[in-house]
Amino acid sequence: MEVTPQPRPAPAEPPRPSLVPRLPEPALSEELRRLRTLLPAHLASSVTSGTELVRALEKGRRDGFIPTTLEGVDTLLAGGLPRGSLVELVSRRASGRFSIVLSALSAASSLGEAVALIDLGDHFDPQLAEANGVDLRRLLWVRPRNAKQAVMSAEMLAATGFQLVVVEMGLHPVRGRRAPDAAWVRLARTAESHGTSMLVSSPYPLTGTASEAVVKGCGTRAQWLGGGRSPRLLAGLTMELALEKHRHQKAGRHASVIVTASDAQSLFRKQNPRAAG
Repeated sequence: MEVTPQPRPAPAEPPRPSLVPRLPEPALSEELRRLRTLLPAHLASSVTSGTELVRALEKGRRDGFIPTTLEGVDTLLAGGLPRGSLVELVSRRASGRFSIVLSALSAASSLGEAVALIDLGDHFDPQLAEANGVDLRRLLWVRPRNAKQAVMSAEMLAATGFQLVVVEMGLHPVRGRRAPDAAWVRLARTAESHGTSMLVSSPYPLTGTASEAVVKGCGTRAQWLGGGRSPRLLAGLTMELALEKHRHQKAGRHASVIVTASDAQSLFRKQNPRAAG
């Protein structure tokens, strides 16, 4: 009698350890469980406890984007400033760059988020910011002395729960020595671990490989009211932007942002006090 050997079953693979431990779901209270059994299925699924609601709200805060409310910027970044990521805005034109910063601070503070501005260039004007919709009660204004202090301040604030941290590096040349690449990488990791939207605004590239996206200002065009030899009024500035780099989007796309005349003139006076006199 011929016996056909049976194939041996493959040994089971040992379970792979998870790098991120899975947190246990909170147990339902007896009152909530009883209430769900008394309600129809379509209503029971919508009933939640305070613990579940807090967890859902916290998850929602950590997901998605913080929009800048500037269509050109939000289009390039596919929705706005991504939570848990570092975005760098590069432009020699500080007026247009700082207008984007103010818009981001205004949008985040209006959502109820705690925001921080690391103002190395010392260009922040509270009255101008409030006129542009920034909720000053939710804003922490930090004025470091050099680039190293600016990066250290941003890392500390991201770790303490600020949902938007903006590092404004000021005019060219940036005060102090360049921060090492390792400092920017550490800052990006801190933003990722705490779900913080990190925006670095600089006259030239600084963050290197640490940034998830780099938006570059390609130039500005003045918009005038009137023509010919008659006196003309400045209506605003149009800032051209290009997506230099993005880890999840196609680079090379372009967009534009309009800065109103009042904002442009106020920023110019703040950055050039001698000319304003």
